[in-house]
Amino acid sequence: MTETQRRIAAEAWAFRTRVEHEAADRFTRLATAISRFDAASPLPAMMQRAAEDEQRHAALCAGLAAIYGTAATGLAKVVPIAPRSLEGRAAVLYEVVAACCITETESVATLTTLLAEEVEPAVEKVLRAIARDEVAHGRMGWAHLAREAARYDVSFLSSWIPAMLSGTVEETLFPEAPPDDRDLLRHGVLPPSRKRAIFARTLEEVVMPGLETFGIDGAPARAWLSARIR
Repeated sequence: MTETQRRIAAEAWAFRTRVEHEAADRFTRLATAISRFDAASPLPAMMQRAAEDEQRHAALCAGLAAIYGTAATGLAKVVPIAPRSLEGRAAVLYEVVAACCITETESVATLTTLLAEEVEPAVEKVLRAIARDEVAHGRMGWAHLAREAARYDVSFLSSWIPAMLSGTVEETLFPEAPPDDRDLLRHGVLPPSRKRAIFARTLEEVVMPGLETFGIDGAPARAWLSARIR
């Protein structure tokens, strides 16, 4: 492993540490918010467990970052991501869809792809531990969306999906990235072009069909995607 590869792997795992800390904070906050307007919902308890999962994931990712030579730290408290024009349960729904239906679903696809490769034993252990939980975290979002859709029209989200995509995944999919390096796969780092392809496929085959079952038009999201991945 070259020094450049080691640095890239360290930065990737340090970044994932921060993402896991952010997810833990977000799930804790969303659990509280949902319980205020839907006391009978099973989602708050699920999200509290998910927050604990994410804290554990953060520790695992930080351990790998340290192995590769970087000390990973958490971030300050995460603020809500919904647009100011959305309030109350609509704003919570926006954030749950963005964080779970989109981000967690994409995470599962990425982890599954990495686990199909030959990776370092320490990396494989972490990937498997995270993957087991991320599946449940994605389902959590779909469950909340189904519960809300049974109460009111959620099609208003159609025009907001591109904003969700820009706010939750654009930075990690379209960064100033180093050239593709398949050797980094052993260390849990997908080549940028492959990560974009996985995301596009997951959005087209899983996320958008799922949203469309609730009357959320996928056309704006597909336009966003076609403008970035050709």
